[in-house]
Amino acid sequence: MITVLLWLPCCWLLWRAADTPAPSDPNIVFILADDLGWRDLACYGSPWHETPISTASRVKGCASPMRMPPRQSVRRRAPRSSRVKRRRGLVRVRHKDKPGRQSGDHALLSPAFTLNLPLEETTLAEMLKPAGYRAGFFGKWHLNQHHEYYLGWSPTHGPLAQGFAEGDAEFGSHPYEYLKRDGTGFGVFASGEFPPDALADKAIAFLHANRERPFYLHLSQYYVHDPIHTRARWLFEKYRRKLPPGAGDDRAAYGPWWKHWIAWSAGFCARSMNSASLKIPWWFSPLITAAIPITRQNGPLRGSKWNLYEGGIRVPFIVRWPGVVKAGSTSAEPVTECDLFPTFGEIAAAPADTIARDGRSLVPWLHGEKTPMEARPLVWHFPYYHPEKGFAKAPAAIGVNDFTTSQTRPHSAIRLGRHKLIHSYERRPGRTV
Repeated sequence: MITVLLWLPCCWLLWRAADTPAPSDPNIVFILADDLGWRDLACYGSPWHETPISTASRVKGCASPMRMPPRQSVRRRAPRSSRVKRRRGLVRVRHKDKPGRQSGDHALLSPAFTLNLPLEETTLAEMLKPAGYRAGFFGKWHLNQHHEYYLGWSPTHGPLAQGFAEGDAEFGSHPYEYLKRDGTGFGVFASGEFPPDALADKAIAFLHANRERPFYLHLSQYYVHDPIHTRARWLFEKYRRKLPPGAGDDRAAYGPWWKHWIAWSAGFCARSMNSASLKIPWWFSPLITAAIPITRQNGPLRGSKWNLYEGGIRVPFIVRWPGVVKAGSTSAEPVTECDLFPTFGEIAAAPADTIARDGRSLVPWLHGEKTPMEARPLVWHFPYYHPEKGFAKAPAAIGVNDFTTSQTRPHSAIRLGRHKLIHSYERRPGRTV
């Protein structure tokens, strides 16, 4: 067995060994976490969260301070031009059913919100289909205007209209599923018992139903995005005792999320991926790098969700590929979410003209390539003001481990090698973005 952990803004990598030979036409499973901070995993140094993922080496990578752009960079490319997410013009999906701009009394005018991923874009599913892969999408799409309910899939622009053969928008065990209906009460769960998760169950069913052919499974989790709540009292009490004095209930509820979510992920792997008939690489990639206010630890890096300091763009990335990824391998190469499209394309032997070129394939590196990759500029762009509500009351300074939502103003960043420049679009002498 092999496991790899990588940072996607400046990511680090970790993995475990495997003796199983790599299959031909390998199946690909991609598990995406939402709003995952770079130090939320115990293997990345969190003293609070139990995340039993075996790891042994590290790497670097790059992402985005928001949820949606990394989703669309991984899932799509522009035909003929293979543009990165900002060049595609899709920066943020509006939480309503009509176009608009960000409100508020600000010095700069933010760009208009975009509503849907254009149908002319090529998605991962559409790229893999000519190679014989059947694609399934389960969970948070967030690339269309909300249809009928919050995060609802559009029948014309959702995943089932963009190359995925089957899927479900099921909320699973996330509070989105029950909070408005049942409130914040605890369920009846004995010590060691976790709430059921229908989203994971449906993803597992997809694996078994397609075991006789190459498949691509995209499991897009709603975790660990707020609202923060756990239905397992025994886990809540355990973490409340474990946290330092003064930690709020949100932080006590956030720990159980990890225990619960990783338990399901481990079960997902044990019940399906270790099956003799399912010899597949496991791509567990929290590409989303933002921190939930009041709960995340990104120190010693500065920043969090919505800004482009390292604390806001560094995320973990884990790979399991039996027979290919060498145990104990290490790398300090920066990678970005744009690299996953060409990586999956090469793994699946997809037609060359369908594979995006904004990124670069990581396959040689996963096979143990020792030659350093050529340095390339990595670019981020955040043209909004955040938080949208209560901006004037939010702290102006972007801190380290302050567990608060600071003011973020329109800014961009570029990194080349070890050097990084952050540029603010407001002319405010003496002030940082």
